[in-house]
Amino acid sequence: MDRLRELADVTILRERLTAADSATLGDYAFVLALRERTTLDQSFFDAASRLELVLQTGGHAYHVDQAAATRAGVTIALGRRVKMPRVVVPELTFGFIIALRRNIAGLSQAMSNGGWPHSMGRALSGATLGLLGCGRQGHGVARLGAAFGMRILAWDRGGDYRDDAAYVQRVPIEALLGQSDVVSIHLKLSPDSTRLMSAERLALMKADAILINTSRGAIVDEAALAAALQLGRLAGAGLDVFDSEPLAPDSPLRNAPNALLTPHIGWQVAEVVYEFIQVAAEQLASWRHRELSPAETLNPQAANQGRAQFGGVKGN
Repeated sequence: MDRLRELADVTILRERLTAADSATLGDYAFVLALRERTTLDQSFFDAASRLELVLQTGGHAYHVDQAAATRAGVTIALGRRVKMPRVVVPELTFGFIIALRRNIAGLSQAMSNGGWPHSMGRALSGATLGLLGCGRQGHGVARLGAAFGMRILAWDRGGDYRDDAAYVQRVPIEALLGQSDVVSIHLKLSPDSTRLMSAERLALMKADAILINTSRGAIVDEAALAAALQLGRLAGAGLDVFDSEPLAPDSPLRNAPNALLTPHIGWQVAEVVYEFIQVAAEQLASWRHRELSPAETLNPQAANQGRAQFGGVKGN
């Protein structure tokens, strides 16, 4: 934060923006957005009349109306250079896998209630791990799976697989779902991936398999997943992401058996936040010197709209 404070006066907003905050948005020339919880739409850019740069942590901006930002002359810088999420998201993925395969949460609760429960877990060595998406995050999960002695299957909707390790076997999605003991999702959200894990595809999974999603909630049909867990058609699910966040109090997932839920914490470790802020500070410094690389922005053409007063994109 020290570097950011050298570059600009910093105000930290700890709660989600509401209509009451609109009157204050006009005070800010720069916004650092931690992840994607707040929608940046036309009304936001209308209210933020002095805004010229959004520093978006992470490599995606699903919550930003790109056309509205560009019309307003607001450049969106993306934190694609951040590397730590490639480490910590696979770590959380395996936290889910081990906790579910060994029923750690259930046994701990039983012990807290005074019991000494009996349980038969399942080993990772020799089990099959199926990855829906084997890119930056998926490769990290594959490495951990191979270290545990798991067989690794992978599926992507097209792509270049030259970076695959020798232990990764590419198969059709139907084969992956039918053979895997653990299915873990690591896909980008897109029209093609939305509701990819439908009721029909969930039904292809083995009844003793578990589903892990640390990617994007909308990839899974949550109602169908809750029903599959209630009916015993799946052994468990570990979910860090949800279609709508925060998760509704009455969501059927909250009471589904063998559902291990966390509030989108995949990136929430000190090392990741530190790197987010460091990259954002470097980008803001580059902007102030009109040296921000267009390659690091979602819409470099926005800088041509005439709003920028305190900096700009390199070459403009």
